[in-house]
This record gives sequence, C-alpha cells and structure tokens, in this order.
Amino acid sequence: MAFGSKRNAIVTAAVLAVLATGVAVTTCIPAQRPDLDKQAPTTSSQQHDRELDEPATQAPAPQEPSGGAPPPPPAQTQSAPPPPTSSGSELEPQLEQAPSAPAPAPAIPAPEGDGASRGPAAPRTESAPDQPTDDALGRARGLPGAIGGVAAPNQPFDVVPVFFGTDRATLPDPKRLQYGAERGLKLQIGRALVTVPTEHKVPNIERPWVIELPYFKYKIYEEKEDPAKHFTMQEVSSLSPEQLLAYVRERLNKSVTFKDHAFVFVHGFNTSFDAAIYRTAQISYDLKFDGVPFVYSWPSGGKVASYTYDRGSAEQAEPHLAKFLELVVKQSGAKSISLIAHSMGNELLLRVLERMRPVVPPGVVISQVILAAPDVDRDKFDNIARQITDFAKGVTLYAASNDRALSYSARFWGGVPRAGDVPASGPLIIPGVDTIDVTAVSTDGLGLNHSGYAENAALLNDIKLLLQAGVRPPEKREPSLLRIDSPAGVFWRYPPRAP
Repeated sequence: MAFGSKRNAIVTAAVLAVLATGVAVTTCIPAQRPDLDKQAPTTSSQQHDRELDEPATQAPAPQEPSGGAPPPPPAQTQSAPPPPTSSGSELEPQLEQAPSAPAPAPAIPAPEGDGASRGPAAPRTESAPDQPTDDALGRARGLPGAIGGVAAPNQPFDVVPVFFGTDRATLPDPKRLQYGAERGLKLQIGRALVTVPTEHKVPNIERPWVIELPYFKYKIYEEKEDPAKHFTMQEVSSLSPEQLLAYVRERLNKSVTFKDHAFVFVHGFNTSFDAAIYRTAQISYDLKFDGVPFVYSWPSGGKVASYTYDRGSAEQAEPHLAKFLELVVKQSGAKSISLIAHSMGNELLLRVLERMRPVVPPGVVISQVILAAPDVDRDKFDNIARQITDFAKGVTLYAASNDRALSYSARFWGGVPRAGDVPASGPLIIPGVDTIDVTAVSTDGLGLNHSGYAENAALLNDIKLLLQAGVRPPEKREPSLLRIDSPAGVFWRYPPRAP
C-alpha cells in the first residue's frame, strides 16, 4: 500500500528502530477495534435494558430537512422529543444501552473477514441528535435520494444511513454505542450514520491503517481517522421500533431508482459489528441504492481463530434474525425486499427463510435472494434452497473455485465441498437457482477471494441489475456471461479477464 512521504519517513524510522532491537519482521494490517475480541459486557449501574415496544428517548423522530445545510459537527448527547405514535411491533427482545466504563483496546492480528479495514473511531454519541434527517446530511451527488437528496456543498464526505439489528452484547464505551463479540441473547435495533469520503474509489472501504508487530501487538504507526479519507461512524443510535420505522418510511417515500425497495444484508464469519456496518454502507453507496439498507449483525468473534465460536453464534442467532426480518417485512412499508447473505451468514439466513415462507404479507414481494460464497454444507444447502425457489422472484448463487476461505472450511468439515465452492466436478446446480461461477472476477483485499461479491465492480453491477429489475437468465443482464450446459444442468461463468 502506498503511503505518503511523511508516512514513509515515519514507517522507515520506526522499522529501523525495531530492527535495532532484534525484531526482524513487521506487517501492515488494518487497524482494529476492541469490539473484535470476545468481551463480556461490563455490568454497571448505568447499564440497563428496556423493552423494544416501550417509548425510547435516545433518538428523535425524523424531521423535514432544513435546506441544504452541511452536516453539523459530531453530536452531543441530548434529550430527544417523543417518538412517533405509530403502532409498536410484536417483538419481545430488549434494547441495551452502552455501559459507561471504558473498555480495554487490545490489538487483533487478523484482518476483518470481509475485507473491511478497521481503525480507531472518532468520538461519537450513543443518542441520535436533534438534527436534519438523512437528506440534509448527504450530498446526493446526482443520485436522487440515494444518500441524501439535498446537497451539502463543500463537504468532503457523504453520509449513508444503515439500519441494523443485532443480538450482540454492548461494550462499555462512553464515546459511542459499541457492540462486541459476546452474545447478547436478545434483539436490539438502531441506525448508524456512516461517512463516505467523496474521493471513495469503488469498491473499496477506505479505513485508517496501522503498522503493528505480529504476535506482540505493538503498534509502530497508526493513521488518524479522517472522514475526508475514510469510512467513519458519525453516529450509532439505538432506536425503538417506532423511531426506526419512522426513519425507514421517510426514506422509502423519497426513493426513486429503487422505489419502495429495501435490502437486508447478513454478514459472514470473522466480521465485527463495525465491519458489517461499513460493508453495508459500501454496498448501498456503490449500488447508488436510494431504498433502505438494513444489516443483521450476529455475534461473530471477528477473528480468524473464532470459526467454531462463530458457527455456534450464527446458529443461536436464528430467532433474533427471524424477528428482525419480521419487522422489516411486515412493518417497514417496503413493497420489495431483497436479501443478501455472505459466507456463514447464508446458513443463518436459509434457516430463517424456511420459517418465513408462509408469513410474507400480501403486497410485499421478496424480490431477490443473493447467496454469496455460502459456507454451508452442499447437501444441506441443496435441501433448503429447493424450498425457497418459489418464495422469491429470483435466487442467485455466487460460487468460486479460488475461494481459499471455503477451501479451509471444507477441510475443517472433513473434505466435503461447501455450497460456494466450485470443485473439479463443477458448481452446485439447483433447479430454480441461478448459479454463477465468479472465479475469474473473485478477488479481494485479503487474498482469500472470499468477498468478491462486494469487492468487484462487475459483481456489484450484476447485483445492482438484479435488485433493480430482476432480469433473468443472467446472460440477459450481463451479456459477457458464458452459459455452460453441464451434465448436472445449466450454470453461468464469468470469462477470464484480459491480461
């Protein structure tokens, strides 16, 4: 990675100093946050739970934008006006507020599982401030309602709202609401406002970098977080169902390109809460998605070594994701809903979809189900996927033969290929599911080729066309795709890229 001359000087001096002490190797990895470690939430007198259907006081109801004013400075905690009076949800879990005691900040040697770089967050408040809504915060940049809808001149960043559900436990942090790797055993909902630099390059997630000694976790250099250069958390707020639904409906009313459309992203293994938020913001921003982006963040350990823990966490999150999807499907007001799952998140989503089939209300369409690099047993995936082909307008499977993360997983599970793998015998082909071999375009920043769905412009464009119009078969929306007639059936393949 190319650093500036000043940074090069700092790094060179630091490395020489380290070498002088007898340490021979340094590495450059994304900066991490303490929420990647499994930490139990600290109990204190300021930590308490409240029911989701009780009135909340942490965030104001949406207000009409007050012109094209630029975003205000980082918000200070303040009392919020009463929430909207719309009907409450049937959800039973509780919201949890951030404890006040600061958490330790260990460094983690493993990068994020989905390629999102991490770094220190600027001070943020848990409560949503009394400020203009999403439209006044964003700059739009010619995308009506995609990010804001009202230009904020002379600002070096845009703001993307991401609505989240999670069953992670909160971490003690007085600066902002933090969710860690521990299982919270209840559903919590809220909204994050993510700044995206106007100099953002598709399909990156620009985050600060740190140079750190491996194993010793000793930082040599850490870049300062800057909204003009990085994705940052402007705000993370817990919301009542009434507050969240009011924000969501306001955004849906202003949607144009993706009219009344929402998508729900379920992340995979080795992903922190912040990384899941950043990934969702990146997908929404790069797709120019002016509908409503949701993410469900189950309690992944956020480390390569936490694979077994993550598997159990994904399984226990099933009832919580089911309640979150029920809220989105039944009460959000979205008329078209697409679902995107990555890696281990596929197993969680597929289990929930089995339960959801009979509960989609009239007038609501499950548009697209996109299953990217599913870390799911092939036979199990086959059984479940066959049952959901009539549940959505379209089901798409992205698979790759060079996905090393899935290769490691297959060895872990006794050599059985995963559903997202493409072995020598060919990809998994299921009637009613469009299987696309993305090997030729599957490349990500970790070198594991496991996040190509979000880190390749060609795949992002394919997802955009799927969500926008649902054109099928795949070669109709992407003429470059090769149709392969195999003994097991038809699938599609991206051609090799020109050298």
